[in-house]
Amino acid sequence: MTTPFPFTAVVGQDDLRLALLLNAVSPAVGGVLVRGEKGTAKSTAVRALSALLPEVAVVPGCRFSCDPAAPDPSCPDGPHEPGPGAHRPARMVELPVGASEDRLVGALDIERALAEGVKAYQPGLLADAHRGILYVDEVNLLHDHLVDLLLDAAAMGASYVEREGVSVRHAARFLLVGTMNPEEGELRPQLLDRFGLTVEVAASREPEKRVEVVRRRLAYDDDPAGFAARWAEEEAAVRRRIVAARELLPQVRLGDGALRQIAATCAAFEVDGMRADIVMARTATALAAWAGRTDVLAEDVRQAALLALPHRRRRNPFDAPGLDEDKLDQTLEEFSGESPDDDPGPDGPGGGGGQPQPDSGPQGGGDASARPEAGEGGEPQASGAREQSAVRAAEPFRTKVLSVPGIGEGAAGRRSRARTEHGRTTGARRPQGALTKLHLAATVQAAAPHQRARGRSGPGLVIRRDDLRQATREGREGNLVLFVVDASGSMAARQRMSAVKGAVLSLLLDAYQRRDKVGLVTFRGSGAEVALPPTSSVDAAAARLESLPTGGRTPLAAGLLKAHEVLRVERLRDPARRALVVVVTDGRATGGPEPVALAGRAARMFAAEGVASVVLDCESGPVRLGLAGQLAGELGGTAVTLDELRADSIAGLVKGMQSRRAA
Repeated sequence: MTTPFPFTAVVGQDDLRLALLLNAVSPAVGGVLVRGEKGTAKSTAVRALSALLPEVAVVPGCRFSCDPAAPDPSCPDGPHEPGPGAHRPARMVELPVGASEDRLVGALDIERALAEGVKAYQPGLLADAHRGILYVDEVNLLHDHLVDLLLDAAAMGASYVEREGVSVRHAARFLLVGTMNPEEGELRPQLLDRFGLTVEVAASREPEKRVEVVRRRLAYDDDPAGFAARWAEEEAAVRRRIVAARELLPQVRLGDGALRQIAATCAAFEVDGMRADIVMARTATALAAWAGRTDVLAEDVRQAALLALPHRRRRNPFDAPGLDEDKLDQTLEEFSGESPDDDPGPDGPGGGGGQPQPDSGPQGGGDASARPEAGEGGEPQASGAREQSAVRAAEPFRTKVLSVPGIGEGAAGRRSRARTEHGRTTGARRPQGALTKLHLAATVQAAAPHQRARGRSGPGLVIRRDDLRQATREGREGNLVLFVVDASGSMAARQRMSAVKGAVLSLLLDAYQRRDKVGLVTFRGSGAEVALPPTSSVDAAAARLESLPTGGRTPLAAGLLKAHEVLRVERLRDPARRALVVVVTDGRATGGPEPVALAGRAARMFAAEGVASVVLDCESGPVRLGLAGQLAGELGGTAVTLDELRADSIAGLVKGMQSRRAA
């Protein structure tokens, strides 16, 4: 067995270590989500924590780690007779990103269940992690339905397996830890909320700390056992402190004053729901126990807020997590000595005489388009040849669904129709490999004609492997939405480009909600560039869009050819994911030799390959040339103006495109 890197030898990362230790003291806190760039000891710290957890007493032979002092009455291996238990180290179970649902929750032998009425159950990773740690690296890349199952089990403390009326339940209480790199995509807000605490980690910029990190890592790689032995005393001290804090936890008193501070803080930061209040209360209590106190102090409430609230304040993926600490201190001070009968004043608790001021940093939730820009409002339109500085996007708006025609087989998502493991049942087929979704009626129909030949004598069916039928289901998939944005001089009028960016930002928000990958190609001047390769991080695309300058000629053909190359490479990486190309332009082509003819030939390449496309017509003014409509026709797609996009979105236009293709 590999010797883990000692937890106490991790350099820095104080918030990460504290959040993990608080969950070790009180698993009811609800787990930790660790966000940060690659190479910041996220996985190292999590794996090191398991060595600090006290041993657990288990019923010998129980696959579900039942506590001999209080065995689970519904344990599939039960009932358990009273008796002494065995002790083993707490487990740390890792959930791979590509795991199946059966690997996570366990699998039922449907054949035996139908033929013999026996609940033959093979436990999954949730059972293995019971009373230990369940670690999900790159949790933001985990399929949504697996994240739902995982977080439901963490919230309920139990796992349920349902297969065609056959069900199994077992206890599943574990410390849930997820790590992620935000550059690779975000979790949905409702899933973020299910993690108790979150911490942001980053590599230190101090040379001395970086030197110490390298020194310790090299020493560990040369002699893992010897390095761990040098830290054994510190590890034992932390282990004893965890045990002491667990014993002290039931005696910690959470007074009314601390509760009012918690409630006022959650209200002041406008977090949704009540889960934040509960998590803060549990975290503050664990902090007091970790410090060896039986009373929760204001400093515990403050630290709990810094760990429990940042990820719950995000309203969309473009908001940076974080808290205004000055506002936090003001709220805590305001409610530090208030009694229940005190008059909170005309503005209510925490009102402070008016609405809270918007945050000045990137975490502020204010409207970016409301911030003043130099020269905005009265500046004449820019000439086509001069590069202009970037303008801010207008306020985004809601769009309706934009889907790719046909039925795909890509990754699960929420945009286009696809054959998936989850969704409505549309038919049945013979299973290829392990049976995952039984089609009961088709299975019975296949077995029924053979019952006499198989010597059936009792009430149950005689089921053979060849009788089993897999249900085919239709759900939704995520697509690659590739934006091809015209940044030439003809697009450079400030109000016009602001509206264009607002429209693209709206579609990016829609892509985030529908679990798409996104990419960004821009063209201006003498060529085109890939501003953002295909990624799941829509906030990265929004950042690239925000800083996009404009100016120069319009090399439309170069932009389309660059997009075609991006799609070709992406098909090799992920052939099942279908693409939707959104071309944002006024349709003018002025860059390069024979620009109009070359742009037409490039567009017809997309049409020949059946790539779904939409052109956002950015042409403005009383006289319109209709060039974007001509481009859409050559692409085999549909053109929509910015006004039409805002009013009715593009769902009706895509349906029209589908009907025309069908005709």
